[in-house]
Amino acid sequence: MAVAPLAALHRKLFDETDGVKFSNLKDRLLKKHAADDRLAVLAILTAYAREGQLLHWRAFLMTDIVALAEPGEYGDFFSWSLDMDGLAYWGVDGMLKSMGKEAYAPLVALATAENAKLSVRAKAVKSLAAFSRQPFDAGLPYDPGHWKEEQLRLEAVQAWQRDGYPDGAGHAAPATHAALDEPRTPLEKAAARLEKKLAARRKKEQDLAQPSNWLTIASAADMAGIAQRWALPEQYRRFLACHSPLRVLIDSPQYFQGLSLYGAAELVKAQSGYAWDAVSGAAIAGWPEQYLVIADAGADPYCLDLGAIAGGDAPVYTAEHGMGAWRFERHADSFIDFLNEIAAAA
Repeated sequence: MAVAPLAALHRKLFDETDGVKFSNLKDRLLKKHAADDRLAVLAILTAYAREGQLLHWRAFLMTDIVALAEPGEYGDFFSWSLDMDGLAYWGVDGMLKSMGKEAYAPLVALATAENAKLSVRAKAVKSLAAFSRQPFDAGLPYDPGHWKEEQLRLEAVQAWQRDGYPDGAGHAAPATHAALDEPRTPLEKAAARLEKKLAARRKKEQDLAQPSNWLTIASAADMAGIAQRWALPEQYRRFLACHSPLRVLIDSPQYFQGLSLYGAAELVKAQSGYAWDAVSGAAIAGWPEQYLVIADAGADPYCLDLGAIAGGDAPVYTAEHGMGAWRFERHADSFIDFLNEIAAAA
């Protein structure tokens, strides 16, 4: 019963010259036929990727093709795509999904091909790292399109090839404090609430080569550097030491621009542009010297008032940037209150 509508959509896709209408037709094809006629839909999409008239859509279809293809399928198509401008980037993932370890050799060749686009070469290295659990991507941006040529780590990739493509151990998860599992104090309970929300987000999307949204144990060196500059309230000091935010971004209606909660590794640098000039290091006039920026939402700072420490904690103030002068308002009576607010919003 679905043959006629599928054939009609096939014809319409190849005849359509308007990008928006093409997108709607493609979505209809996937929604109505991908589940029951997966191979027929794949045949249509791969045919369009080979010879369709809307060139940009030939590239955009690659992610749908990779998602629909099963292991062992369309190896010839994905191999062909590696030589096609615009298709090769996602063709890398298709190769690995289709051919598994048999794709290693051609992808290493692609990674080392100086005439290939840098983004495609980087994608080959990134995908090889993820598939083989080798650390070629450790510490590099999540999107290989942002890598620089010197970050390709080709010597390590080629050494791995010479060794026969052994599987790696993968990236270890950041170290976390046991109190997140068995919280007892108000600080630990607030951190555990935030960790529960962050864990749910990590489950949806996480790249351990560049981990994000973790509460981690801070390094002794980072904590020593902080102690040399500021006398922190005990609650915040302990939070940084035991539950230091690692690329934590709270995206919620309350923080519609996204709130970045700083960790111990970035706290000193994060004061640049607020307390002191990033280039000269000179103090910036008009900044209250007792205010320590611990987070920002779209560059609007959230600060601990180190001049009002009481009972091991301190109030949090915030202000809008770009107003000509800082006009701070009290945002939370304590850091723990602020942390509970963030946990509720995450």
